[in-house]
Amino acid sequence: MTSLLRISRPFSFAAQRLYVRCFSTSLPYAKEENELTSKETGSRCSFIHPSAIVHPNAILGQDVSIGPFCTIGPYVKLGNACQLYPGSHVSGNTELGDNCTLMMGAIVGDDLPGCTVIGYNNIIGHHAVVGIKCQDMKYKPGNECFLEIGDNNEIREYASIHRSSQPNGRTIIGDNNLIMGSCHIAHDCKVGNNNIFANNTLLAGHVIVEDYTHTAGATVIHQFCHIGSFSFIGGGSVLIMGGESRGPPLPISKLWLSCRCSYHNPRYCISFLAIKVSKLCLISLTILDIGTF
Repeated sequence: MTSLLRISRPFSFAAQRLYVRCFSTSLPYAKEENELTSKETGSRCSFIHPSAIVHPNAILGQDVSIGPFCTIGPYVKLGNACQLYPGSHVSGNTELGDNCTLMMGAIVGDDLPGCTVIGYNNIIGHHAVVGIKCQDMKYKPGNECFLEIGDNNEIREYASIHRSSQPNGRTIIGDNNLIMGSCHIAHDCKVGNNNIFANNTLLAGHVIVEDYTHTAGATVIHQFCHIGSFSFIGGGSVLIMGGESRGPPLPISKLWLSCRCSYHNPRYCISFLAIKVSKLCLISLTILDIGTF
């Protein structure tokens, strides 16, 4: 008995694989599993935990790691070297490019007409929800809806990104964006490249954000607003649009939109910000585009 307790791992490759599959609950086992496979066969292969449910029609690339209690739907395509941590789910007509990582509890795709397409080298954080039905009342069940995400994006924990509201629309996220925890990007938004959205940034429907913008925490952007490149929006800002006609974007230079709200009079907070922005628009020259107030 003493000699058995001193054994750190089983001796044979088969016993090592059984030990890893039965007792590992996170993805380090995938690397070890692949190393064992390489030693035995000289090649690398995918690893699927026995508790995961993968539909036989799903298309999996090489060197894919699927952790415990994951589910993969029948119309899913996973690229090479994708990693799904325990409890993550991919459903609907969804395609993930090479080297994508889904952290624990992440949900990607939905069983709806249309599709979700995600590029390579993206990270979907813990319990993030990406590519599900929008919350727009104009959406009609049965209509196609779409989401496209580029490459090298990091979408952090509890973020939500919705598909488009109409068949002729797209929700689009570009490349190299950092979308921090609890951010929301609604239907039909268009986000460019190299943007940073701090925690709890909320984009309503049809918002356009160009490139290299930075929103500080708890920024709220009204639907149909247009944020130009190289913009910085201060924490707690509320960007709104007045009236039904949007008109041409108004240029603002290096604007820090910060607004300290009073809990007793939130309307004053919003109206003050709108007046402040409209006045700055008259004297500024470049960079930040916001719709007519």
